[in-house]
Amino acid sequence: MIVARRRLLDALHAALRRRPIVVLTGPRQSGKTTLARQILEPSAPNYFDLEDPRTRILFEEPMTALEPLRGLVVIDEVQRAPDLFPLLRVLADRRPLPARFFLLGSASGSLLRQSSESLAGRVEHVRMGGFTIDEVDPEVTNQLWCRGGFPESFLAPDEETSVRWRRDFIDTLVERDLPQWGVRASTTAMRRFWTMVAHYHGQVWNNADPARALGVSEPTVRSYLDLLTDALVLRQLQPWYANLRKRQVKSPKVYVRDPGLLHELLGIADQSALLHHPKLGASWEGFAIEQVLATEAHSEVAFWATHQGAEIDLLLRRGGKLFGIECKRVDAPRLTPSIRIALEDLGLERVAVVYPGTRRYPLADRVEAVPLASLAERGRLFPEEGRT
Repeated sequence: MIVARRRLLDALHAALRRRPIVVLTGPRQSGKTTLARQILEPSAPNYFDLEDPRTRILFEEPMTALEPLRGLVVIDEVQRAPDLFPLLRVLADRRPLPARFFLLGSASGSLLRQSSESLAGRVEHVRMGGFTIDEVDPEVTNQLWCRGGFPESFLAPDEETSVRWRRDFIDTLVERDLPQWGVRASTTAMRRFWTMVAHYHGQVWNNADPARALGVSEPTVRSYLDLLTDALVLRQLQPWYANLRKRQVKSPKVYVRDPGLLHELLGIADQSALLHHPKLGASWEGFAIEQVLATEAHSEVAFWATHQGAEIDLLLRRGGKLFGIECKRVDAPRLTPSIRIALEDLGLERVAVVYPGTRRYPLADRVEAVPLASLAERGRLFPEEGRT
């Protein structure tokens, strides 16, 4: 199966026209290099992979290596050379501009901070994950949910091969990648912690319980959570706070971003086991949230909950308006008291209740049940907004 990633390619080409430097971030083995090869052949003289020892030797004198180049320059695994960013600022300020730089990186948090600080006004960031629902055949949506979107897991010839790949991915990230990025925590502790987060998937995070279970301090647990978030395998969905006379949740919710990795961490071997697992609903919620965030335009994202029980899974801000999204793995969604409360308290423009069915229908004024498959058409959760 060939998976075309047209949305990402279009975004990259547009960004490269606008800025002298573009940074593409995504987790390990999510397809960044494959995308870069569709823009510039790896055999081209301007293609540099910093995992290649020959390239690292060449970049011991980076100005000598980069200053003479013309056209598009691709630097893969750029997180291995953070000292490049001040130099790239100098190269991006030349007039006329002889070269543009396309940087690929896997360690999102530190990479974004370094590039934003050093390259302010010169850089545009494009983020990617695994395959999304608008990139695959609708007939294999359940496979995408069960195996996750990493190309080698999703495209594996059978379930056993897919499971083995995901197991190896987890081992490699914990045992090789994190130590290479300067993480000092033991591999055993990180593996236990990641498994623990999988059991919290879709819940409000509390540092205290994991700290007690691991026998470490709460700041240490917080640092572990941030490390895996920076590696783009966890999502911390931050709470939305409104000026209301209600006690609102102020801690983040946590998700394992790729459902295939979630299922491996939970010991779920296949779709049959998933359908009988107590985390079934939370797994589908996380899958739907990641698909929404990958395909729907937004400038800000959060969730909202009160201590009285009202909750909205996802809030998207765009165009100065706030939209609500509920993710329900049910046959026929209904209007809930939480949705009514959120509409009134937050002044939501509209609410979409995303579910795995096939029919779109209204639930109330400004509230619709929307099939997850609608995300295959860009901007179709809120079609009127999608046309503006």
